[in-house]
Amino acid sequence: MKNPFVRVKKFFNIFGPGVITGAADDDPSGIATYTQTGAKFGYGQLWTAIAMLPLMIAIQEACARIGAITGHGLATVIKANYNKKVLYAAVLLVVVANTINIGADIGALAAAAQLLIPVNFVILTLGFTVLILVLEIFTSYRVYSRILIWLALSLLAYPLTLFIINKPWPTIISATFLPHIEFNFEFFFIITGILGTTISPYMFFWQASQEVEEEKEHHLISRGKKPKIGGKFIRNLRLDNFIGMIFSEFATWSIIVVAATVLHQNGITNVTSAADAAKAIEPLVQTFPYSGFLSKLIFAIGIIGLGLLGIPVLSGSAAYALSEAFNMKEGLNLKLKKAYGFYGIITIATFIGLMINFIGINPIKALVFTAVFNGVASVPLLFLIARIARNRKIMGEYRSGWLSNTVVWITFLVMLASAVAMFYTLARG
Repeated sequence: MKNPFVRVKKFFNIFGPGVITGAADDDPSGIATYTQTGAKFGYGQLWTAIAMLPLMIAIQEACARIGAITGHGLATVIKANYNKKVLYAAVLLVVVANTINIGADIGALAAAAQLLIPVNFVILTLGFTVLILVLEIFTSYRVYSRILIWLALSLLAYPLTLFIINKPWPTIISATFLPHIEFNFEFFFIITGILGTTISPYMFFWQASQEVEEEKEHHLISRGKKPKIGGKFIRNLRLDNFIGMIFSEFATWSIIVVAATVLHQNGITNVTSAADAAKAIEPLVQTFPYSGFLSKLIFAIGIIGLGLLGIPVLSGSAAYALSEAFNMKEGLNLKLKKAYGFYGIITIATFIGLMINFIGINPIKALVFTAVFNGVASVPLLFLIARIARNRKIMGEYRSGWLSNTVVWITFLVMLASAVAMFYTLARG
């Protein structure tokens, strides 16, 4: 009989790109968008967490499988099978979306830090930018990400708050499984943001490229040859992806419930600052002295930890996409002197994102607008991923089956419909 500790260790060894991507998905942009959703509409959009789960699992599994089977990132696969116009359009979308997201996340880190220390916003944004670049360029990302995943546990503040506050369970259960739709711009704007911060362009490119990194680390891939993987590798890939997405969507559901209960039901319907967002977890510490400060501390740790995890994923996925498109050496497994172009893109994207914070945009509002932009940018990329994952010539025996293919196309249609509805209601005033 096998030692149970050995089994547990083997199970946790499966954790990889899927779990990291799931944790990075609840970045500051996600937390801000879900908090705004709960504050504005109460439990009215809670059903989106359940509705998005199969869509999220299907699209991220398809991206992971594309990377694992081909041994290349998404940009390389698009380049090999489509014309350059399609490639450049796809890369442009992810680079622009990621750069805006980086800027919003850096601003959120500074705003969260200001809840704890009275330091100038500009100094904080510069400090976080330098810290992130130094860690990403000069530290092994595997070591870095393993440390930061522990910081992602600060998301547990929301499930813990969930079980402390008094809430109407029948209403919550009903809102979780019965869709509620309002035909106005504000509703579809936030819906597009929820979809965009959950099903984001950077996640597509990142997870595909990280599966390739995993294969390189385990010596499953040789230059110019397809990866030497089998059914076990694909099963572990799917399990890793499934666990990561379940964790991500449970966090999403918890944040919306907490924000709806603590903020919306107390008349706070518009979250405009980090302090507003931090109020959502005050019930967690309200029996302690200095509960206001403790809630800000927990919130700030969560935002900073997830931001430090998410921003390298954003800049890294942009670097993978551009490097693959223009045949530059790429990979976080490479040292700086062997991949100047790759790390140069990371640096430039991060600094451009930093500059966005100096044009007078509210950091918390910028996070929600970023999520909406991601929701629109995802649509054409989902179309390409659906085509590639189903292509027998590219994927061989591991091409998408009918179920995966159907759900990926449903994801495309849902994202398209949300974006169209948002623009339509905007045009109608």
